[in-house]
Amino acid sequence: MTTMIHYQPWLLHRGFFNDARRNSARSNASTAANDGSAEWTPAVDIREHADKFVLLVDVPGIDPSSIDVTLEKGVLTLAGARDKAVATEGSEAHRTERASGRFSRRFNLPDTVDADAVSARGNNGVLEIVIPKRPLEQPRKIAVSH
Repeated sequence: MTTMIHYQPWLLHRGFFNDARRNSARSNASTAANDGSAEWTPAVDIREHADKFVLLVDVPGIDPSSIDVTLEKGVLTLAGARDKAVATEGSEAHRTERASGRFSRRFNLPDTVDADAVSARGNNGVLEIVIPKRPLEQPRKIAVSH
């Protein structure tokens, strides 16, 4: 019997770049930090609008209500876990690429955000966190009395 091996010349490169991207995201402390207990890091997109920031966090397979989202002293923290896939009887894993275990991400927010109005919702494996900005203070004329 002959065993056939599928040739994938870019597999090592893809793994290298994925690892580099994950390590870069973990080490970028000015934007985000990992608390050291995380086993994987979800991908996050951050978009700034005129009136808000929007974070889109990829968390497929995780119940959004099980993700802890906290905001304290200007730091937004996301923490949760994805359970490892349970092998079913009579099956054998040939490849396991989906990360499992605990994750944690922290983001330093600017002073311009309205911490009391932050909201989060999950849809189709993406956690969307909306962080409104406070309205800018407008200059006002002060009447001088005599």
